[in-house]
Amino acid sequence: MNDKNFKECQARLDTVHAVERERLVVIVRGVQRDKLIPLAEAMYEGGVRLLEITYSANRAVSDTETAENIAMLKSHFGDKMFIGAGTVLTCEQVALTANAGGQFIISPNTKKVVIEETRRLGLVSMPGAFSPSEIEDAHEYGADFVKLFPVTDLGAGYVKAVKAPLSHIKLLAVGGIDLDNMAHYRKAGVCGFGIGSNITDKKMIAEGDWEGITALARKYVFAAKGK
Repeated sequence: MNDKNFKECQARLDTVHAVERERLVVIVRGVQRDKLIPLAEAMYEGGVRLLEITYSANRAVSDTETAENIAMLKSHFGDKMFIGAGTVLTCEQVALTANAGGQFIISPNTKKVVIEETRRLGLVSMPGAFSPSEIEDAHEYGADFVKLFPVTDLGAGYVKAVKAPLSHIKLLAVGGIDLDNMAHYRKAGVCGFGIGSNITDKKMIAEGDWEGITALARKYVFAAKGK
């Protein structure tokens, strides 16, 4: 392994360990560019260390613009924050993310070519899955974590049942997660959570209530870790 490959491998492992340690990825969707850094700074102050910037499936925001937003945040925070992409449906989006300095790829679905391209480019893979077959397929394709989505439609009992035969797979709970149900899913066996609008509150963002965002982030950071 040459020095470049070693550094890429270490960077990927650092991201995996960050997900395992922090247990919380905040989903940022549909936020205007001029609000992104103040929002991210507010969440950082609240203890958030992983941000997912979503691609726009309906192309309301171009893929290029989304990648530029990822690059902007990565440049601003450097090693202080782990920045990745969400709603990744194509290999082209994986490449855009990698070129922008993104560190992980999150998808709503299980797509073999996207997972393989993510791993080939040295990023951490977190595809979405619903059924035990999809979960196992995602793992076999190379996923580092599997995002159970939408998890609250399944319930904590489902997660516990799935974890029994698939205990070797690291699961993230995404979709409908809030402060009232996080403990149930943590007890059922998930290793982390994806949280969106419950932290990135649109009204608070519009009003520039960054202190309010920080307070929300802090609550979710503590809940994710069981504090």
